[in-house]
Amino acid sequence: MAEGREGWAAARSPTESATSGTRTRDRAAAGARAEVRGAQRGARPLKKSHPVLERSKGEWCAFIDHLVTQGEDVQFKVAPLCRRYGVTPSGFYAWRGRRESEHARQDRHLTDAIRRCFTKHHERYGSPRVYEELVSTGWTCSRRRVARLMRAAGLRAKAVRGYRGKAGIRARFAQHPNRVWETEVDRVNRVWVGDITYLRVVEGWRYLAIVMDQYSRRILAWTLARRRTTRETCHVLGLALKCRRGARDVIFHSDRGTEYTSGAFCAFLAARGVQQSVSVRGPEDNAHMESFFHSLKAELTRGAPLGSERRLRAALDGYIRYYNAHRMHSALGYRSPIAFEREAA
Repeated sequence: MAEGREGWAAARSPTESATSGTRTRDRAAAGARAEVRGAQRGARPLKKSHPVLERSKGEWCAFIDHLVTQGEDVQFKVAPLCRRYGVTPSGFYAWRGRRESEHARQDRHLTDAIRRCFTKHHERYGSPRVYEELVSTGWTCSRRRVARLMRAAGLRAKAVRGYRGKAGIRARFAQHPNRVWETEVDRVNRVWVGDITYLRVVEGWRYLAIVMDQYSRRILAWTLARRRTTRETCHVLGLALKCRRGARDVIFHSDRGTEYTSGAFCAFLAARGVQQSVSVRGPEDNAHMESFFHSLKAELTRGAPLGSERRLRAALDGYIRYYNAHRMHSALGYRSPIAFEREAA
């Protein structure tokens, strides 16, 4: 290949080679000048970088007014800015002297109500739940309007992106079938779900075990321990059985962790007449618990150092009481678990 290129270059005439070299240098110089201009003026094109491009005239005027009134390092004048952004000076001054519109006034009052709701729920509610609460208190607005005002005010609900690897399916789990697939969950105490997650405190890791009623999403019992053992899973299930005395034909569903598939835990369930069900495909089979742990970590522990185990216990107790009694759940028609159970009874 090298010989072929050299032979082709040698076969060209000197004039052709000189012309080609000149064109190559011109292209390189033009590219260098473009890079300098890009470095000086910014990497993104002006059309894509402009903050108010293709907006309404009112937004253009608001942007010009912001530059004129709040420019600290550079003093901007109205006339050049109006020429630059396609707004007449008379139109700009007319916009500045115009009174607040009725729609803008409503937006301002609605934003105040949204802020109060957002603060009341400790920044845990996104636009769907904020909208439902506003409607329940007498406001007449759309969900899109609430979402728009929350974006404009910079109000964003707490969220976290979690990850959990999937374990391979093993033959030894065949003795624990997934009974939830064949069960219609149409009442409380039909299917309970449980899982364990870990939380960090100053002293180290703590393991939170939960039992939830799948029908109403109500947390029936929880326990916090320093070790992840069968003893803790038996203890939390015992607390749930005390909370729901008289529950019969209950199916308890969990993942395939050793805390839930050990002989001691299976014997504990059998002695109390509880049927066992275990996930087969992975965490998505126990999606209700995964969803709760996602909400818990996003709304309680993310960005809020809890310090000691004592403070963590107090925070968990307050959050679970709030979750059961007050937090709206989209799957329950934006009702709390306790309110949903009360209406379903």
